[in-house]
Amino acid sequence: MTSNRTTMSRRAPRRQRGRGARRRVLLRRVALGCGLLVVLGCVGGWGYVSYLDGNIRHGALSLGDQGAAQPDASGGTALNILLIGSDTRDTAADLSLGGSRSSVGGPAHADVEMLLHVSADRSNASLISIPRDTMVDIPACTDPVTGKVYPESPHEQITDSLSHGGPGCTVYTWHQLTGIHIDHFMMVDFGGVVSMADAIGGVPVCTTANVADPYSHLRLTKGDHVIRGVQALEWLRSRHGFGDGSDLYRTQVQHMYLTSMMRQLRSAGTLTDPARILSLADAATRAVTVDDGLDSVGSLVGLADQLKSVAPDRLTTVTMPYAADPTNPKAWVIPMPGDAERLFAMVRGDVPLDSHGRPAAPPAPAPTGPSTPPVPAVPRAEVRITVENGSGVPGRAAELTAELRGLGFALVRNGLNAPGHQRATRLLYAPGDRASAVAVAGALHLPPDALRQLAGVRRPTLVIGSDWPMGLLYPLVMTPSAGAVPTTAPVQNGNQTACAKVNPVYTW
Repeated sequence: MTSNRTTMSRRAPRRQRGRGARRRVLLRRVALGCGLLVVLGCVGGWGYVSYLDGNIRHGALSLGDQGAAQPDASGGTALNILLIGSDTRDTAADLSLGGSRSSVGGPAHADVEMLLHVSADRSNASLISIPRDTMVDIPACTDPVTGKVYPESPHEQITDSLSHGGPGCTVYTWHQLTGIHIDHFMMVDFGGVVSMADAIGGVPVCTTANVADPYSHLRLTKGDHVIRGVQALEWLRSRHGFGDGSDLYRTQVQHMYLTSMMRQLRSAGTLTDPARILSLADAATRAVTVDDGLDSVGSLVGLADQLKSVAPDRLTTVTMPYAADPTNPKAWVIPMPGDAERLFAMVRGDVPLDSHGRPAAPPAPAPTGPSTPPVPAVPRAEVRITVENGSGVPGRAAELTAELRGLGFALVRNGLNAPGHQRATRLLYAPGDRASAVAVAGALHLPPDALRQLAGVRRPTLVIGSDWPMGLLYPLVMTPSAGAVPTTAPVQNGNQTACAKVNPVYTW
């Protein structure tokens, strides 16, 4: 018995060691299997992201120099994204959604143009539309793909900028008009609108009456609806069926759609859920064309992360103040002198368009340098000066020419209209004419930053900008306070559930 117990006691550890060894083998196999799953998952995820990256169409941000974005006193910079809706009909899908076959291969138009501005502290945002029929000066642009050079086009519809070399020319046109530094663009065509509306699951909208627009084919009963797919495109394209039947009210209807979409995404938690963001990624990457800085899923997700903190009640949508174009008042509009520039100045200064937040931080102070040597006085009667009107307001050059003559500038000459629209008033002078320029600036109360030394200028030239639409002395421009949007600009709050006003001609 003793020997048997001894034998059994000696065997027991051997069996336990055997079971432990089998467990260790099993654990190693499980660990190996789990490791392979993780690796396969990572490889699959990487492959999917690479696949999505391959979907993204992208191009040059701007076909002109925008300079550098200026940080505020806290070191933060605002975010400006130009949203472009293209009427391109170069695919079978776009043609089936309302395109004309005669338009295939023809010039593209930026029928929808909105600037999304997100404040430097990411607390508020604004969405600014410029109507497609606004007359502006389209700068010279070179197509980065074909190399074709498009010369400057004074007084042309802003929608045509897209056909002057692509979205980069639209970006540069906006910058030239507004002075706003644009960081990114996103462009979507007909098919992209449909696929995105489906991917989101539909967008709630509302109408004040039954509407049937025979041009966009939108047909809805009065009240609330959730539109998706083709119906969403019909809503965004509808012009005749809403308001006064013009493109001017259509911008407000488009604002209703986008703010409702934002509320929908927030209520579903999409903007805070990486999995849901990726679930939209396939549709988004196929739907949009972006600038080279947004050419990856990682960049797009990072952009969404910056936008998620803006609450709907801190999003303000606004249409640029406009006036009838004197050359074609029934069809075209121009930026309203004074008021349009005031709105642009608020965006440039990162001033909230609502009154719920703190005023924007002042810009960082300019670096100090050596003081400018004093300029010797020049008798006004000896100053040669040319005055040009770039403000868009008829008669401004004649008004200021007469004022300067009355102030003793006997050699002033009326140069009539400037070659193009000028956003900000500038006094240009050659290196040897600084004393003359300083004399004119002092007489008209021009600020120091209005003076620009430029080689090749034959005589000092005052180019009047849209920031000086009236008056004989340059106005002291103060930074507008938060919420001080011009009353001529139609404004909506992103938290409002407004109903689109139906044109009585197209109700049923």
